[in-house]
Amino acid sequence: MSTARRRMTAVAAVALGGALLLTSCGGSDGGGSGDGRTLRLWHYEGPDSAMGVAWNAAIEEFEKTHPGVEVEFEEKGFEQIRKTAPMVLNSSDAPDLMEYNKGNATAGLLSRQGLLTDLTPEVTARGWDKKIGAGVRTTSQYDTDGVMGSGKWYGVPNYAEYTMVFYNKDLFAKHGITEPTTLGELTAAMDEFVDAGITPLANAGAEYMAQQYLYQLALSRADRSWVDAYQLYEGEADFHDAAWTYGAETFADWVEKGYFSERSTGTKSEDAGVSFIQGKAPILFSGSWWFGRFEAENQFDWGTFPWPDTDLTLGSGGNLWVVPKGAENKELAYDFIDITMSEKIQNLLGNEGGVPVAADPDAVTDPRAKELIADFNALAEKDGLAFYPDWPVPGFYDVLVSETQKLITGGADPDAFLDAIGEAYEKDAPKR
Repeated sequence: MSTARRRMTAVAAVALGGALLLTSCGGSDGGGSGDGRTLRLWHYEGPDSAMGVAWNAAIEEFEKTHPGVEVEFEEKGFEQIRKTAPMVLNSSDAPDLMEYNKGNATAGLLSRQGLLTDLTPEVTARGWDKKIGAGVRTTSQYDTDGVMGSGKWYGVPNYAEYTMVFYNKDLFAKHGITEPTTLGELTAAMDEFVDAGITPLANAGAEYMAQQYLYQLALSRADRSWVDAYQLYEGEADFHDAAWTYGAETFADWVEKGYFSERSTGTKSEDAGVSFIQGKAPILFSGSWWFGRFEAENQFDWGTFPWPDTDLTLGSGGNLWVVPKGAENKELAYDFIDITMSEKIQNLLGNEGGVPVAADPDAVTDPRAKELIADFNALAEKDGLAFYPDWPVPGFYDVLVSETQKLITGGADPDAFLDAIGEAYEKDAPKR
């Protein structure tokens, strides 16, 4: 094991969400003053997640093909990077390669601020654009206003993601409940759990999970033009229309019925995931990023199904590899991205429970993983990826967290919730 590898393993063992920091040799477009002997990379995937496993393998492959390159580490988390990225990337502490959230409010904002490298030349020269389908590439390209869907490539996703219902088959069987296939059957199942003294839905009001439940409820009454108006500004977003009203009112009703715990207002996503892993919550609605961890840690029979009675659900290309404008060593950053896009790493990602963008379908052999990928492909083929609710404008994530918490506690009614998020959206949405 190389010195570089030993250093990475030591840090990875410190924290599940630890980030890897790597460095690379000089590139163009700003930066380029590095020594070519260190690759600095930040990512926030846990080592047991599908992405964490695949990217650790990519690091090993990188070391084989780049002898003498030193690997360095720092611990990073999703929230840490989300909150500090603009400041860090505008300083001398910027890494060479970083995993970053996609969408107008995050990668789009950084591209508009001139903090990210235009990757378009590398994307075309290395053929990444040929491997990434239209639905996934939407979040890779941003125009001069920082709006996704067109313009230059500022990020590259090497996986995709989408949300689904995870459910504890053993708990369902114990209470004589069959797998729901309609929203009516899902709510009937939740009623039965409530009657048995069990809160059916794992939830996290302090982070992204609660707002994603509400957005999915709204999506069940929406169509593609509604999504494009809200996310891409291709039309007027009406926050008191039938879809948003249904989402907010149904979410509040579900709190009242006991489907969510009122205590979940202060719960983080990790807590919600652990409650499912421990068999306490029979149902969790969240993303494919949990799949590999559930595969490794669940000690019960479990399964997944798409949110019923809708053609739209939350999903997109995965988080992006971005190269900071001021990165000192860019060429090896591009080389690392290329390795993560290779068939070898893509196949591993698929078998570990991720949703690869360029795997050989025949090489993914795990039955549950094959089902996961098949469900994503079906969603993508019907143009069902509806992105995430916090994407449209900067700062919207925090607004949605705080306003959704008020719905959970009863501190605001659905109309007040819709007024608040509509006002925040209109304040910062670009005029197009």
